[in-house]
Amino acid sequence: MAPPEKHKWIFRARFRRQAFGWRSQPARKRIREAVTEIRRVSRKDPILGGEGAVIFIEKLSPALGRIDSSSGAIGRAVNNAIGALVPIISEAPADDKLRGIWLDRLFEAIQEDNMPYIEYLGDFWGDLCATPGIASQWADELAGTVRLMWSGRFPPGGYFSGTSACFSALLKAGRYDDLLNLLKLDPHPGWYERQWGAKALAAQGFISEAIHYAEDSIGLNVYPSTIAGTCEELLLSVGRIEEAYEKYGILANRRSTNLAAFRAVAKKYPHKEARAIIRDLALSTPGEEGKWFAAAKSAGLYELAIELANQSPCDPRTLTRAARDFSESEPDFAVAAGITALRWMVEGYVYEITGIDVQQAYNHTMKAAEHAGSKERTLGIIRVLVANETHGKRFVTEILDRELGLKWSD
Repeated sequence: MAPPEKHKWIFRARFRRQAFGWRSQPARKRIREAVTEIRRVSRKDPILGGEGAVIFIEKLSPALGRIDSSSGAIGRAVNNAIGALVPIISEAPADDKLRGIWLDRLFEAIQEDNMPYIEYLGDFWGDLCATPGIASQWADELAGTVRLMWSGRFPPGGYFSGTSACFSALLKAGRYDDLLNLLKLDPHPGWYERQWGAKALAAQGFISEAIHYAEDSIGLNVYPSTIAGTCEELLLSVGRIEEAYEKYGILANRRSTNLAAFRAVAKKYPHKEARAIIRDLALSTPGEEGKWFAAAKSAGLYELAIELANQSPCDPRTLTRAARDFSESEPDFAVAAGITALRWMVEGYVYEITGIDVQQAYNHTMKAAEHAGSKERTLGIIRVLVANETHGKRFVTEILDRELGLKWSD
């Protein structure tokens, strides 16, 4: 097969060495644009698209060299790009010679990835090889170096950037025993390597054994949620859905926010009632049930949301926003949310509460009460609640004294 025709890639000029300085935002934007460009070309010419993907990956690390990566945003952008481009390379109808050229170039890019930014690419090496035969050749080439690194001849902490590529190639080649035997040589086993053992067992249909293998890795410099995610995926892949949920569904789907965690679980287990999922999530965080208020609210489970918000502290500002946003559509819920916000303020849950926060909670609650036809009743509840404030300098009482007629004084 002839090499791909020359093409003027727009991204090429933008990804010069250290092109982006220290700011990650412009780089993330250019990465997204480059992936879009390569995808567009690939739809018309898969070989040319594969070539573009290889060029882009080669240029990534040198271009990102000076970026402040402490937030992790640029790393996520690069990983997302790799995930999008690997299928373009692996599915391109390249002959063995051209694919060999691509693989050599990509491996050299991994070796020169000092930051590193593209190490994630090694996890897909088997896919990039496209065939078991090519994968087996690469496995043979890489396994010797892995054995040498693990032989004890080098100082502790030695690292070979082709380790994951080796295991990925062995997996693609179907050489499961070779993979598992190689893992036994690891002098400092960790999940980064052992995950390939779980994959090898699962590929042979040994799902329970793969799960036991994964669980034996707990404590080896890995978050339990990571291993739980692998075990959950294995069970879901063979239809053991209830077992996956009961054993791993909650732990495996930890996210940056509780609302995101709920949505992740609900998406994977659509047969489960939202109420049951949220209760299970809340049970997994004893003493923090109130933090699941937003998840219950988003699911339309308003009574459950208020129940959780009163079970343990919930951010009064979150509750106040609910009182504001639902004052017309769900006024009874809005009133309950507003009263709960004032309750946690009275009890001193928020240290940096301001007079504006207190006033807004009161105003939005009373506006919702008007829509609910419970203005006098709500006012009475708030008056009793605030009158019983004993925390600190009775800040809430001071702010609402005039509205409530409490005749408060120092």
